[in-house]
Order: sequence, then structure tokens, then C-alpha cells
Amino acid sequence: MAGLGVVIWKVAVALYLMATGVLGLSKAGDLNAILGAINLSNSIVVVIAGVIALIAGIFLLLELFNIKIAILDTLIFIIAIIWAIFIVLLLIQWIVSGFAGIWTTLQMLGTYVMVLASLLIASKRFG
Repeated sequence: MAGLGVVIWKVAVALYLMATGVLGLSKAGDLNAILGAINLSNSIVVVIAGVIALIAGIFLLLELFNIKIAILDTLIFIIAIIWAIFIVLLLIQWIVSGFAGIWTTLQMLGTYVMVLASLLIASKRFG
């Protein structure tokens, strides 16, 4: 049995993934920003990533009820790769801008690194 903190964390990650997926399907939110940074915001990639995030969120919630879905780790890993690419692009953009807006950039970077860490922990491969 997982501790209360782990259950709350899994619910939070699942809700975040589901919301990210729904917003991705409506071409809004984090997925649109992330994929827009690599010129993919107006493509089917946003929809595919949105579906993947939504399904991963639902599957992660199902795991709380001991319903194991074999593909869950793969779906979370795909979303983690997208996040890692965005973090690298964010850092490149920050360097190119001459380190402008250091505190805002560090705050955004910290947020995206926390999401990436949560995704990696949720994945059985890295958690």
C-alpha cells in the first residue's frame, strides 16, 4: 500500500496529464507552448501528444485502483521526452536572449523540471 503522499502525488500527476491532454486537443496549454517552440503547434503532433497525455493520465488514475496497464510507462516516457526537449529549447532560447529575464526563466524552468521529474518518477523505468 502506498503512502498518502504517493497517492496524492499520483493523483496530481494524473490530473495534470489529463488536463494537459484536453488542453492539447483544444490546441491550448503547455503542449501547444512546448510544441510551438519547435514549430509543431499547428500540426497533428499536438493532437497526438494531447491524446497520449490524456490516456496516460487516465491510466495512471486506474493504477490507483490496482488496474495495471502495460503501455502506461511508454506513454509517460513519450510525454517525458517532449518535456525534456522543451526544457533544452527553453535553455537555448534563454542563452540566445543574453540571459534576459533570469528570475522568470528560472521559475518556468523549475516548473518544467518538476513536471519532468514527476513524469520520470511515475514511469517504472526511472522511478
